[in-house]
Amino acid sequence: MMKKGMVVFLASIALSTAGLTFSVTASARQGNGAGGGSEPVENLAPLSPDEIHDLYFMREEEKLARDSYWLLGDEWGLTIYDNISKSEQQHMDAIKNLLDRYQLEDPVEDEYLPGGFVDPKLQELFAFLMDWGHQSLMDGLYVGAAIEETDIIDIQHAIERADHADIIATYESLVCGSRNHLRAFVGQIELRGDIYTPLILPEAELEVIINTPMERDCGGVVAKRTGGRG
Repeated sequence: MMKKGMVVFLASIALSTAGLTFSVTASARQGNGAGGGSEPVENLAPLSPDEIHDLYFMREEEKLARDSYWLLGDEWGLTIYDNISKSEQQHMDAIKNLLDRYQLEDPVEDEYLPGGFVDPKLQELFAFLMDWGHQSLMDGLYVGAAIEETDIIDIQHAIERADHADIIATYESLVCGSRNHLRAFVGQIELRGDIYTPLILPEAELEVIINTPMERDCGGVVAKRTGGRG
């Protein structure tokens, strides 16, 4: 397995949201009409540049997870990929609802085309993950765990930078779902005889997550168009 190489690579990619670039400025992306939420956008407090930046990144990062599970599910035929890819679609929809609410342009050009990310680092990560995950079934499961570890770290940092309650609530729902996904992948890995050690999460944090039962209520994915749990 490419585990050692993955640790180095993820360390260079994780928390890389500061490297994102978009062609349209944040101020130009926020409109003045009614957004996708129940409240007109002109009545909402403006988003900070960090909040806008993180919403774009999270929309693509959740797509990376969903696309990866689509392709790995096709390769290895495990139910876990189908189940979690559906959850990742809900996560994508939750972020899209926030983009609509605040009248922000969607960085995802084709909702159902795997890959094709605006952020070059995510595109590079996706290619690396697919190369790794197609080597063996166990490698594919490690890719799932690596994605969820990365998601947890990135969402936690986005929560720290957010001020809007609706954005924070959505992120908290997403990170709850990611903890459940990580538990599921670790369970599959250990079922097949490996002892899982974290790739990028602190070991103490991983231990707390995997030794805590599945969270049955992640608050519902806070999105107008989805009703399922994370």
